[in-house]
Amino acid sequence: MLLARSPAVSGNALAALSMVVWAFGFPALEVLLQTWSPAAVATGRFVLSLLLLVPVLLAMEGWPRGMPWGRALLYGAVGLGGGTFLMILAQAATDPVTVAVIASVTPLAATLVEWGEDRRPLSRGFLLGLGASVVGGVVATAGSRAEGGSLAVGVALAVGSCLVYAWGSHRTVRGLPGQSALAQSTATIAGGLLLAGAAFAGVAALGGPGLPPGAFSGRDLGLLAVYALGGMALSQLLFVLAIRRIGVALASFHVNGTPFYVMLIMLAFGGGWSWMQALGAAVVVGGVVLAQRA
Repeated sequence: MLLARSPAVSGNALAALSMVVWAFGFPALEVLLQTWSPAAVATGRFVLSLLLLVPVLLAMEGWPRGMPWGRALLYGAVGLGGGTFLMILAQAATDPVTVAVIASVTPLAATLVEWGEDRRPLSRGFLLGLGASVVGGVVATAGSRAEGGSLAVGVALAVGSCLVYAWGSHRTVRGLPGQSALAQSTATIAGGLLLAGAAFAGVAALGGPGLPPGAFSGRDLGLLAVYALGGMALSQLLFVLAIRRIGVALASFHVNGTPFYVMLIMLAFGGGWSWMQALGAAVVVGGVVLAQRA
């Protein structure tokens, strides 16, 4: 009853659940990247996501009428497709927890997007929070096993992913009015598939890697299902629902819980604890809280 009456409570609950589900994709991707190319794993992720969402959409709502497909595919290609590629490449250069920590700047990226779209003023508190989040990211990356150039590249790619994903998510809700969250999510994921599929075909045409030998094994399909169905299809739907209630900046605040979820998942599978990454995540959280309290 409370969830139904309070958009703030339901929106925050949906955003938190979205991040818990999203966190499971990081360890799955880490294993897949041992044999899969970024283009292949991104394409597989979008294909499996649509195989789940399209039948559900047709069964529950039918074909979406009045969908501005051009805009929907553009938002999906840039926000989801571009964001996915940049995040996969960032994780290939670093490690799952470091990428999750860097992704904690997403609330600030989302606030910048809202400022650019809606011209909301940037307060002193926001600027102080931004500085604290940058410091937190630097501290967190000190706990990464990546070194030198690969770490710098990974940080740049992850931050870029946060920016384009925040823009795509914001435009999905604002630019596709009159559509359900399920239809919005399905249409934009289709746009992501267009970009990922084109990249995969282009890489293969140039003699690059295609699907790995074990692509259709139970192990790889299971990992891809976790990364796609949980890490994209369900998490994106929940995130869009959250944005509709509390906005992209506040919904993105919950990204800050992801490093801890990822670390706990990695611990369950024999991973190690990094106090530097935990400290960095805490500083980032503090920066985002400071930015949003202003």
